[in-house]
Amino acid sequence: MREKYTAVIGLEVHAQLSLQRKMFAPEVAAYGALPNTQVSTVTLAHPGTLPRINKQAVDCAIKMGLACHSVITRESIFARKSYFYPDLPKGYQITQDKTPICREGYLTIDTPEGCEKHIALERIHLEEDAGKSLHDLVEGETLLDFNRAGVALIEIVTKPVLRTPVEAYSLLGEIRKLVRYLNICDGNMEEGSLRCDANVSVMLQDSSIFGKRVEVKNMNSMRHVQLAIEYEIGRQIAVLDRGDMVVSETRSYNAATNTTQPMRTKELLKDYRYFPEPDLPPLVVSERWIEGLRESMPLLSRAYHKKFMDIYQLPAYDATVLSEDRDTALYFDELCQLTKHYKAASNWVMGPVRAYLNELTLSIRTFPLPPLILAELISLVEQGQLSFSTASQKLYPALLNQPEKGVWALARTLDLFQESDTTKIQALVDEVMAVYPDKIAAYRNGKKGILGMLMGEVMKRSQGKVAPKVANSLLLQSLEATQDHGIVS
Repeated sequence: MREKYTAVIGLEVHAQLSLQRKMFAPEVAAYGALPNTQVSTVTLAHPGTLPRINKQAVDCAIKMGLACHSVITRESIFARKSYFYPDLPKGYQITQDKTPICREGYLTIDTPEGCEKHIALERIHLEEDAGKSLHDLVEGETLLDFNRAGVALIEIVTKPVLRTPVEAYSLLGEIRKLVRYLNICDGNMEEGSLRCDANVSVMLQDSSIFGKRVEVKNMNSMRHVQLAIEYEIGRQIAVLDRGDMVVSETRSYNAATNTTQPMRTKELLKDYRYFPEPDLPPLVVSERWIEGLRESMPLLSRAYHKKFMDIYQLPAYDATVLSEDRDTALYFDELCQLTKHYKAASNWVMGPVRAYLNELTLSIRTFPLPPLILAELISLVEQGQLSFSTASQKLYPALLNQPEKGVWALARTLDLFQESDTTKIQALVDEVMAVYPDKIAAYRNGKKGILGMLMGEVMKRSQGKVAPKVANSLLLQSLEATQDHGIVS
């Protein structure tokens, strides 16, 4: 029955800005502090206190707008959004209504078919967060923590142009990647610094009239967002197929049961009673301010992805993995300024480097080997002075423990350099051929797979110290010479 319907999805994504201070109040804003230790008279709405705009928060919002191709509003005003919750001391939230700091714009996602799709944005606006109500610490009681009250947020609101849960998942991933690249939010959904509400409705395939919108909250991972939307689409279709009406409401997602449950009927805009915040002057953003931020913008994920493919000639998979995280992209880009072996560099970063970081749950920012040392290690392998297995299994672990020793010095100390003297390697080849005349005869009769076994014997007798490329070349030459001269019968 789903084929009869089209889903209409819009996301509202709140990104908690990584700032030292709150949006309109002077106190510190840090995750994980003891309850109610990061509050002030401004946050608690004491009489006579006045808010003051945090300029760094405005910078963050403008950067996000520039990254999303949005129009930056030159003069905007803040508004009071009135609603009552115990963890909102003022009884209203300071936000932006008619004049968001950023208007329109778009984000680009990759579709499952391998195409790019622009997802149109409605707006990006600045606002303050509410506190937290804790219902499960003391039975029968609700405890209030005001530490989060007043923390600076940007809200990214899409137009209702998403059509599948997969598209929603992809878009949320792009937003998380973008705020991390811009260094304006850590993007940790588990800690609540990136939160997503999904507006979902369904309509008949040939209709142009949207169905009743349901807002789904309480999703703390990208996967949960996808699952919640999938469930909600199915639920609404089932309601319509029964001949009932979908109720416009706010629902909560339960990850344990993978279902949504009603919380309250949906508020209308008039219910919030927006009006201009009388205690804040208009926010005026000059062209110079915008251009200064534009010039400071880092290269973003999609630009790195294109660079890695176009300039470094990497496969799409490598480019995707290496551009997923800004610190990894920066490290790899710097590495490629020090070596021309781009694919080998990619293999090292995605292989041994990534394995080390994952094992110790570290960021590449704390990786002990700077790009220069890794470039020297790659050079030794590509020049044939070390095999990859020796470099990755012996020299690399030693460097992680003693990076100050240097690549060449440590390789000499550990006696890891490969033998590349052709006279010495030829002697080993001759020795193996003398021991295995039957294998040589088999090779001569067309069993070319014997080459691997003979090569293995050469490496074994050298204790892995000979350069494989040189040994393989000499072994082939000797086998062909044997065949040509009929030495083996």
